[in-house]
Amino acid sequence: MESATLTRTSPGTIRLARLRSGRPAGWAPIGLAVMCVAALIGYFAFPTYPTYDSFYALLWGRDLLHFHLPDFRVYRGPTEHPLAIAFGMLCSLFGQGGARLMVLGSIGSFVAVVAGLYRLGRMCFGPLVGVLAGLLVLSRFFFENLAAQGYLDVSYVALIVWAIVLEVQRPRRGAPVLLLLAAAGLLRPDAWLLSGAYWLWCTHGTRVRSAASTALGASPAPRARRTSLGYLALAASAPLIWVLLDTVVTGKPLYSLNSTAGLAHALGRSQGLSGVVSSMATFAVRIDKLPVVLGGLAGVALAIWLAPKRVGPPLAALLLLLAVFVAEGIAGASVIDRYMLGASTVLLLFCAVSLGGWAMLERGSVRRWGWMLAAAALLAYGVSSAATTVNLTSLRNTLAYHEDFHKGLASALATPAVKTALRRCPLLSLPNNKLIPDARWILDSVGQRNIVARSQARADLARRAHGLENRIRRGSVAVYPLGAAVFFEAIVDVGDDPRDQVPLAGFKQIYTSRYYAIYANC
Repeated sequence: MESATLTRTSPGTIRLARLRSGRPAGWAPIGLAVMCVAALIGYFAFPTYPTYDSFYALLWGRDLLHFHLPDFRVYRGPTEHPLAIAFGMLCSLFGQGGARLMVLGSIGSFVAVVAGLYRLGRMCFGPLVGVLAGLLVLSRFFFENLAAQGYLDVSYVALIVWAIVLEVQRPRRGAPVLLLLAAAGLLRPDAWLLSGAYWLWCTHGTRVRSAASTALGASPAPRARRTSLGYLALAASAPLIWVLLDTVVTGKPLYSLNSTAGLAHALGRSQGLSGVVSSMATFAVRIDKLPVVLGGLAGVALAIWLAPKRVGPPLAALLLLLAVFVAEGIAGASVIDRYMLGASTVLLLFCAVSLGGWAMLERGSVRRWGWMLAAAALLAYGVSSAATTVNLTSLRNTLAYHEDFHKGLASALATPAVKTALRRCPLLSLPNNKLIPDARWILDSVGQRNIVARSQARADLARRAHGLENRIRRGSVAVYPLGAAVFFEAIVDVGDDPRDQVPLAGFKQIYTSRYYAIYANC
C-alpha cells in the first residue's frame, strides 16, 4: 500500500507523517493475539446464551435444517435476518452447543470491530489515533455486554467498519466493499442505504473515467457500464434476498417491514421526528458516554480541518447511519439504543482524533501543546466520569443472571416430573413471549404450536377469542418465574399483566427452584 502524507498547511503547520504503510507496526499482531485470548477467556468465564433475536435465528435455522419452513408469524416475533438465520443453521448442526457458538460468533465480531477501528484510525489519522480508537471500543461495556449475549448488531457493525476500511485503502474499490455492505444488509436494513449511496459513488467515478477516455479519443467503455450494472446487482442483493425470503415463507414480500412497524407500535417503541432526534442524543450518551460524545463531535471538526482527504469515508458513514436511524424511526420502526450502535462506533474514531490528533502537528508547535493539554483534560473528564458511572458488578450480575435463567429453565424442563407432565399434556405456557425461544431450543421443538404465552391468551380474551385460553385450561404445563427472575426484564416485562403470574385454578405445583415454579393440571 502506498505511503501517504498530510500536506494541508493553511490551518497551521502539520508534521509530515506516514499515516499509512504496507504493514502494521510489530506490536499490532501481538495486541490482536492478546485480545483474542482475552475474548476466549471471557467467553468461557461467562457462559452466556443468545438473546431473543439470536435465539430465533437459531430456531429458524434449525427449522430449515430439518426441511421445515420457519414460522415468522410467531407471537411478538423479532424481524428475521437472513444472514443470521444462515449462521443459525450452521450453529444448529452442533445441537445444544449451537447456542454457545452463536455467542462466540458475536464475540469474534467484537474483536473484528476493535481491529477494524484501529486499522481505520491508523490509515486515516496515524498510529496513535488508531490505538486510541481501538481502546475506546474496548472500554465500551455497553458494546461488550451485547457481544457477550450474542446480539446480531455486533456482527453488523463489524461488517460496516471493515467496509469503510477497504474503501479507505483504495477509494471506489467497488465489489469487496459492496459485498461487505450486502452482508451487513442481510443483518439490518440500515445498510441498504449505505449500499445505495456507495453504488452512486462508484458509478460517478466510472462516469468520470469514461468521459475522460472519450475526451482522449478512446471509444466509450461498455465495460464501465457492465461494471456499474454489476455493482448495482451487489447493492440490490440484500433487499432482494430479504424480499425473496419473506415471499417464500409468508407469501408477503414486504412482511418484514410491515411486521416490524406493527410490533414497534404495539410495544410503544415508535416515535415522531422530535422523539427520534431526542432518542438519538440519549442513546449516543448511553452507548459512548457524554465525554466521548463531546470528544467525537469535536473530533469531526478537527478531522475535517487536518485531513479533509482522509475523513470522507468515515464521516460519510457516520452521517448516513444517523440519517437512516432518523428515517426508520419516522417511518414507524422501533427506536431502541442498539440501532444507534453503528453510528456510535464510528463516532469513537473521531473521539480518538480529539485525543490523539495532536500527533499530526509539528513537534514543539503551540497548537500541538495546546491540543495535548485539551486532550488530557478530555481524558481526565472521561476517566472521572467512568469512575462514577461504570458498575462492573452490575455487568457481571447481568451476565450471570442471563446464564442462570437459561440453565435454570433447562434444568426445570429436564426433571422427571416435568417431562412426565409434558408427555401427558404437551402444551407448555410461559408468562410472555420472552422465554419462548429458550424453551423451544431446550425442548428441541420444531415449530411453536405447543409453546405459548399466557399474555397472548389474555390479549386474545380482550378480543373475545377464547381458543388459546381454553387450550391452557384443558391441560397444560405452566412455568412461573420466581425471585430475581420476576424483576429481571428479560423474563418478566413491566408491561405484563400480574394475573399471568398467578397459577390457574386446578393446577398443582410439580417443581420449584430458585428461579422457577412449574405447575400442571394433567
